[in-house]
Amino acid sequence: MSAVQRWRLVLGKYAERLSSSGLEGEAARIDSALDYLYGREYQGRGLRKETGPGSLDASQITLVNWLGQVRELFPRQTAEVIEKHALDRYGLTELVTDPQTLQRLEPNHQLLRTLLTLRGHLKGDVLHLARRIIRQVIEEIRRQLESEVRQALTGRLNRQRHSPIAIAQNFDAYGTIRKNLKHFDRERQKLVIEQLRFFERNTRRLPWDIILCIDQSGSMTDSVIHSAVMAGILAGLPAFRVKIVVFDTSVVDLSDYVDDPVEVLLKVQLGGGTDIAKAMRYCAQLVENPHRTVLALVTDFCEGGPPNELVRTVRQLAEARVKLLGLAALDGEAHPTYDRQMAERLARCGMEIAALTPQRLAQWLAKVVS
Repeated sequence: MSAVQRWRLVLGKYAERLSSSGLEGEAARIDSALDYLYGREYQGRGLRKETGPGSLDASQITLVNWLGQVRELFPRQTAEVIEKHALDRYGLTELVTDPQTLQRLEPNHQLLRTLLTLRGHLKGDVLHLARRIIRQVIEEIRRQLESEVRQALTGRLNRQRHSPIAIAQNFDAYGTIRKNLKHFDRERQKLVIEQLRFFERNTRRLPWDIILCIDQSGSMTDSVIHSAVMAGILAGLPAFRVKIVVFDTSVVDLSDYVDDPVEVLLKVQLGGGTDIAKAMRYCAQLVENPHRTVLALVTDFCEGGPPNELVRTVRQLAEARVKLLGLAALDGEAHPTYDRQMAERLARCGMEIAALTPQRLAQWLAKVVS
């Protein structure tokens, strides 16, 4: 971005003449986000309020989207300053003070992210309503994931044995044909199916411990949401004991709430720095049987502490035969965003690095514990 464009952003839309080319792409999005909030200064100084495209008219849905854009477009510290200005200086408190305003909004992923971002401001009836909205959105995410995750983790098909339980995913097409060949109708040249066959699934219950170590810094919102849901699903499977730890520069063990993603999310403190090594050292203390433990680190690998401390801890865990997986942060469109150099260093120490959706994570776990 050129110096002229930066000055244009600082001075606002009425300095448009400073830049003959105007603003495009991300610069235009930044300008729009800043103008949504700081354009209110012009109104306070007696300038006429604009209407039509680019209007400063208040819109609750626009406010929700705007909060998400601020987190996306600006560094964490800058975003926190802007959000504080919105709440304290310009009175954009509708989402955190008025239950009726919140109730009118459609429960969706963007609203969930916004409520988690503003969680510290939610009180009384608004907090009660926000909790209900968060649970509604989380249950929808869980319904989308649970069937596929359970299928991947509840045992492989046993092609030597059949089951009386009819499950579409276990259908044995060739076995069904063989079983019903004697019912072939020669006149109509059709096979009459009298009995369907389904494979049985192996259901060995292996005593595996799953430790999810989740970065809760401000850039990790989407990954935190999906990790909390995934932890809840895994905790419902008898083959696993699941622990969940969240961290920034502090470490919080939320394993007591692992079966309730909503409670996990309401206790997460989004924002702050990142001390991955400290979190990994804590998780190392939770390892009881290294050969039967999977430690999944969900982070953007942007270490705020001494990198060598993190490398040393990961190497020690790998030498103890703990299964290590580093899951790169995914944004809302499932695009990985992470420090590749740090990830490569950890990969050389024995941590498998991947950018996996929850479904693919389940498939990876199935291979590890089989």
